[in-house]
Amino acid sequence: MKNNTEKQNKSANTKVGAEELKDQNSKIAFITDDMMVIGVDVGSENHYARAFTNRKIELSSKPFKFANSKNGFAAFKTWAAELAKRNGMKFILVALEPTGHYWMNLGTYIKDSGMILAQVNPAAVKKSKELDDNNPSKNERKDTKVIAGLASDGRYCLPYIPEGVYAEIRELSNQRARAVEELSRIKNRVARWFSIYFPEYLDVYGSVDSVTGTMILKKYPLPQDIIEAGIDGILKVWSDNKE
Repeated sequence: MKNNTEKQNKSANTKVGAEELKDQNSKIAFITDDMMVIGVDVGSENHYARAFTNRKIELSSKPFKFANSKNGFAAFKTWAAELAKRNGMKFILVALEPTGHYWMNLGTYIKDSGMILAQVNPAAVKKSKELDDNNPSKNERKDTKVIAGLASDGRYCLPYIPEGVYAEIRELSNQRARAVEELSRIKNRVARWFSIYFPEYLDVYGSVDSVTGTMILKKYPLPQDIIEAGIDGILKVWSDNKE
């Protein structure tokens, strides 16, 4: 049954690619009576899961706890497959919140195992939690139910997880974006420093990263240092840095 479930889920994944599920109606229609919907509350060390029908009837007796590790993922896969078999489900859709980075390894494992991976908006989860008990507090039992419920209501998306060279390109792009963001923060701190201690600098060089200006600042970082160095000191800095 486990292998059959994997094959059926893989065929469902192919179907997803064809339909694209562009609107909420198509997303609701995709979750049929023979598809089990699992909501997963992601954590740094442990995850929690609960399983439901497409009509939000719970199939699991209690939240299933599993570690954020290869063995934990395997235990989750076995639990889901056995639950699907017991309830006559042909497909398994696993929904989770893509918060932080702790979901990434689990998400890849879910797709590789043939299950269908879905993501729900963290903001929607936060708003929906109050409907059950008028309390926005977080706990794994409530969060898993809310996540699965949002998926059943068609409020989910099917993420694209690149593989091979495409995964490398995405990671390089993310690293570049982080580097650009960090560089911008550094430039803002430098601009603040100039505004406080050396406002005249930009009148001379026009840019905080001027090559000749940076040469001088490395040796004479404050206005009084430049005054003490005098013209001869400045000329010596430029002379020493000639190639």
